[in-house]
Amino acid sequence: MRKERLEAFSDGVIAIIITIMVLELRPPHGSDIRDLRPLLPALSSYVLSFVYVGIYWNNHHHMFQVVKRVGGGVLWANLGLLFCLSLFPFTTAWMDDSRFARTPVVIFGLNLLAAAIAPVV
Repeated sequence: MRKERLEAFSDGVIAIIITIMVLELRPPHGSDIRDLRPLLPALSSYVLSFVYVGIYWNNHHHMFQVVKRVGGGVLWANLGLLFCLSLFPFTTAWMDDSRFARTPVVIFGLNLLAAAIAPVV
């Protein structure tokens, strides 16, 4: 398989992940800047997750600059990474909805860790 196909697929999945995360944000009920205050936890968790997904996307891009050929192992490792990244909207929303309670934050952290090691396993 040509690496360009894998890159295009991965780029599409990552774009969908970011889109799902931003769709979780709800606009404030008022028109004043102070009406954003209750949304700060949601905005914070979105920005945090966006940065992490962006880091993974950037690293993915740079890693595939040196790849010559894509075999089955690379395909499965990439699917593992995309699976972990696809959980970001869920773990981000749970962390936000719980107002950063311990268990959702730990699950979010485990999700980050799983995404970091998925391509290596």
